[in-house]
Amino acid sequence: MYKVYAISSINRKYIYVGLTSNLKERLRRHNNGYEKTTKPYKPFNLIYTEEFKTRIEARQKEKYLKSGIGKEFLKKIG
Repeated sequence: MYKVYAISSINRKYIYVGLTSNLKERLRRHNNGYEKTTKPYKPFNLIYTEEFKTRIEARQKEKYLKSGIGKEFLKKIG
């Protein structure tokens, strides 16, 4: 199973969208500063998750959430 997730920085205006098969470990890595892309924005709150059976389906949803329409959706819930 694959999960698409969105995290929001607690201290700054920043939302990150990603894809993983191990959400707990991925969130730990983001919050501990191990990911170069998100390190300056830590710590994070999880604002969205959705599970998919295939990586292809998950990747399609990830791309949508990274688009303008998808980002607007995440801003409303985050």
